[in-house]
Amino acid sequence: MLSNEELIHFIQKAVQVRSYSDEEEAVAKLILEEMQKLKFDEAFIDSTGNVIGRIGNGPVMIHFDSHMDTVQVHNPEEWEFPPFSGEIVDGYLWGRGSVDMKSALCATIYAAALARDYGYLEGKTVYVTATVCEEYCDGENLKHLYQELSLKPNYCIICEPSNNVITLGHKGKAQIRVTTHGVSAHGSAPEKGVNAVYEMAEIISKVDLLNKSLYKENEKHGTIVLSDISSVSASLNAVPSECSIYLDRRLVLGESLEMVAEEMDALIAGKNASWEVGTLHHTTWTGANLVYEPMHNPWKIEKDHTHSRALIRAYQNVYHHEPENFDFWDFGTNAITPVSMGIPTIGFGPGDYKLAHMTNERVSIKQIEEACQVYCQLIYELK
Repeated sequence: MLSNEELIHFIQKAVQVRSYSDEEEAVAKLILEEMQKLKFDEAFIDSTGNVIGRIGNGPVMIHFDSHMDTVQVHNPEEWEFPPFSGEIVDGYLWGRGSVDMKSALCATIYAAALARDYGYLEGKTVYVTATVCEEYCDGENLKHLYQELSLKPNYCIICEPSNNVITLGHKGKAQIRVTTHGVSAHGSAPEKGVNAVYEMAEIISKVDLLNKSLYKENEKHGTIVLSDISSVSASLNAVPSECSIYLDRRLVLGESLEMVAEEMDALIAGKNASWEVGTLHHTTWTGANLVYEPMHNPWKIEKDHTHSRALIRAYQNVYHHEPENFDFWDFGTNAITPVSMGIPTIGFGPGDYKLAHMTNERVSIKQIEEACQVYCQLIYELK
């Protein structure tokens, strides 16, 4: 029977392998090797660079997804322990990706193997995936994976960090590029041109006012932030002919992408300006092209859904009490793809998500072990 020590050692190895977005090859091969060692019925890497493991052959398909890419480390000297050391100190495993989200990824791999060993797989097929480039293109990885495999699971579990609190959904997202259009002129005669940056100034003020209007004290509320600005000019001696800003709009339940479109129209009203979806382009480690359209509505699964009730039972089996609370992520995840396909989706994972992307990222060993048990019991509970 597999041990917690083997699981934790595997996580340490995964953390020690650097896997920035679009550079996941080495960790992908490590994960594939572990799946093969655990005798998964099938384990392979798809054309996008995602790792897929399958155990079982039943009609009920259960999918656990975690991403294997991490954000970069720019300040290794500020870490208490080296960011790729995988050190275990005071009951915590330290390192980049320990929270976000190699601990959950490795725990699902072991949970699937344990469920097989316990005889929990009758009538079921369990897929465990390690996906690429989630930090930039959440959901695009699974879109490619599902299409390539002609796969539509019955249930999906997104294993992002939640402190082992059952998470029922997350905010929506709209990333928008707004551009103002001016007329170039020599810097010595600015009156002959139209400065696109000045055109943008009023729009920026309206963005700030919009964010303030969205704020609701002690309530879930949407947000909008200007995250990037740039201009185009013939030279440093010329009036800018174009200015662009990038906006990150987060949506709560009750808000919609249609509302966002109306907000954008209002922002540019009366200005020589346009807006468009802030499409992102990435090339994965296998050379596959990802074109990401960051426009997603918020979503939530009900607590009385079959999927939710099964996870609650699994939680009770491990913790011997009912969940004290449920969560709703502020950030986006790969869930947007299964949710858009009508696949019942829920979240659960070890680690405090406030430590994700942070200096001294670390996760509780106890939480990892408990999460693995919950995942295993969930496989048993789902019918």
